[in-house]
Amino acid sequence: MVAEMIMESLFAITDIFWVAGLGVEAMAVVGLTEAVIVLIEAVAVGVGMAVTAMIARRTGEGEHGASATVVGQAIWVGAALSLLFGSFGVLFADNILHFMGATDAVVASGSGFTRLMLGGSVAIVCLYLLGSAFRGAGEPAIAMKALWVGNGLNIVLDPLLIYGIGPIAGLGIDGAAVASILGRGTAALYLIYKLFQSSERLPISASSFLLDIGVMRRLLSIASGGVAQFLIGTASWIVLMRIVALYGSDAVAGYTLALRIIIFGLLPAWGLANAAATLVGQNLGAKQPERAAKGVWMTARYSAVFLGAMALVLGLGAPVVVAFFSDSSSVATYAVQCLRIMSLGFVVYGFGMTLIQAFNGAGDTRTPTVLNLVCFWLIQIPLALLLARYANLGPTGVFIAIVVSELILTIWGIILFRRGGWARADV
Repeated sequence: MVAEMIMESLFAITDIFWVAGLGVEAMAVVGLTEAVIVLIEAVAVGVGMAVTAMIARRTGEGEHGASATVVGQAIWVGAALSLLFGSFGVLFADNILHFMGATDAVVASGSGFTRLMLGGSVAIVCLYLLGSAFRGAGEPAIAMKALWVGNGLNIVLDPLLIYGIGPIAGLGIDGAAVASILGRGTAALYLIYKLFQSSERLPISASSFLLDIGVMRRLLSIASGGVAQFLIGTASWIVLMRIVALYGSDAVAGYTLALRIIIFGLLPAWGLANAAATLVGQNLGAKQPERAAKGVWMTARYSAVFLGAMALVLGLGAPVVVAFFSDSSSVATYAVQCLRIMSLGFVVYGFGMTLIQAFNGAGDTRTPTVLNLVCFWLIQIPLALLLARYANLGPTGVFIAIVVSELILTIWGIILFRRGGWARADV
């Protein structure tokens, strides 16, 4: 799962590396579009959490046929979501960028990129849902291999499609979108291929796709909490991006670059957190709640140690890391500042994301939803606005608000996890 998350983060890192050569406006387009794509990912991750929890619990119980039924219902949900997101993105790309605070120049140069990325959201949804199914069944290596395939293709296609080769003209920023869609789409097709191969843990058959009202209702019930949880969290990132946009395209580009680097550093820890979710679900299915809790605390410690080391690398080496992606001094100023401030909370993030995923793996998506609502919407956003606008700290205030809110979320999460209510969640 750690390797899988590293592969997922490479999509973003590869894109921003090659797009940076097109200028600040192109980087701003990527940042603003990604802020919206994160909403799509939030919904896909929310449904994926329900898929992981249900399949992990059935796997722990030894009910593999029931796991296949969960996958069938999830695919129908994913198809509906992809149609909704893709249609909206294609029809309203310009409006979305304007809403996000983009200038007319940014909209003119980037609407094609936004339209392509949102229109190709079916690949994103498919990757998250099927990857979640394999993780819940205890076969994360399949999801990892799919992302190897997708990333390999994206890494090759990005420079070719953006800048062209020989007599073949490049597509500019639109080329990055095409490369990303082809890479993710190929990875999704690989997962579909593996799904329909004979598997003891996920024995898919035609009957798996028949509508099962009971399973569908339970899936949507758990998913609603997961979707709400991540929509609350990711929508807050959009608001934060909107606040940063008040300070110009350089600030947006610097913030975008820093976030891509931070995500690259955090996603291995997110892989550990996903492992904790699977451990919790399978152990609860096997009637071993104490072992589930032990796995969570062990994972949280490993994650904290890893992110502590990552904080030192990014905090001390921020100028060197940023210079690798951009030679704009104004963009680098914002990016370095963001990296140094946010790296101060990395150890806290390690505990926080592990505990959140532990709740989700148990099927208790309500608790993380409440945590996100309070910490992000009632604390993070008001504090960011207060520090940025009224304390005159600008984007620095946003970076500080993120660290403070994550600290509060982690402390509160530890208290709730120790109470043990998650072990009694019905999946």
